[in-house]
Amino acid sequence: MGTRLGGASPCCCFARLRPAAAGLRAPPARAGGASSSSPSPQSPAQLRAVLEQVDEALRKGEDEAALSLVRASQGEEDAGLRGFGAARQVPQRLYTLDELKLNGIDTSAFLSPVDLTLGSIERNLQIAAVLGGLSISAALELSQLQILLVVLGLLSLWSVDFVYFGGGVRNLILDTIGHYVSQKYHNRVIQHEAGHFLIAYLLGVLPKGYTITSLDTLIKQGSLNVQAGTAFVDYEFLEEIKTGKMSATMLNKFSCIALAGVATEYLLYGIAEGGLADINKLDELLKGVGFTQKKADSQVRWAVLNTVLMLRRHQKAISQLAEAMSSGKSVGSCIGVIEGNINTEDI
Repeated sequence: MGTRLGGASPCCCFARLRPAAAGLRAPPARAGGASSSSPSPQSPAQLRAVLEQVDEALRKGEDEAALSLVRASQGEEDAGLRGFGAARQVPQRLYTLDELKLNGIDTSAFLSPVDLTLGSIERNLQIAAVLGGLSISAALELSQLQILLVVLGLLSLWSVDFVYFGGGVRNLILDTIGHYVSQKYHNRVIQHEAGHFLIAYLLGVLPKGYTITSLDTLIKQGSLNVQAGTAFVDYEFLEEIKTGKMSATMLNKFSCIALAGVATEYLLYGIAEGGLADINKLDELLKGVGFTQKKADSQVRWAVLNTVLMLRRHQKAISQLAEAMSSGKSVGSCIGVIEGNINTEDI
């Protein structure tokens, strides 16, 4: 099922989805998942200490403890976490393409991302490889059989990468070159991941880590199969998947988070290049919960509008967050940046 909005890769990382048996159930009373009790006022120093504890819990892999610390600090007090799970959202209903256009959203530039930068790099590498191969074969006076064996060897290596690493070696090479030769590509990836991070936080989903480059991901996780991206504390999401019933609230959160990177690119550059993997994950999830094409389109249009409007309200926050992520700041530090720059009058 292909999700359509009317239009003719960093990614956000929930756990690998297996939603085929999941159904949809009514949302719980509170979308943010927070306790109904009012938090005690905290001083700025206390809040910094809490965020340091959040970082420590995440480093130890204690996701539930980290989320509990953040939820305990939620609230509207001056020194509390005002933004976590506090985003104002648009009413959920069927939105037409014309309504999206009235809100300045060109769907044709949104959900069909093509990475022109990496595509150009890959084409140039292929041309260079062919020319280099011809030059080497001429210099070494290789026979046709030897040339054939070399070509078959290269194809075998490509097949091994594709089968065992999901194209991870190819992605690592292209992404590393892209970050090195193209400042625009580097900035776009950072903004993309900042979009995922910010929208997740505003919707009450705690980010637990991020990587900007495939090389960074390889160094930190030791895997070629994992793309660079933002990971989240997702045990509640997994619990719903295991029960075979996914709440409308959780589905709405996932939809907006999945589209946040694409939406950020669209708002900054007028077109999205990255995020195809995010869209495919969302498409997989909607198919898994049994959505018809019409219902899936409606869900995506709502998520697009909701996400874009949230990002527009918090342009300063996402700009400062991208700068912090570019510097490799911790999750707790990034949360502090968000809290210091969000539009508190209209979260």
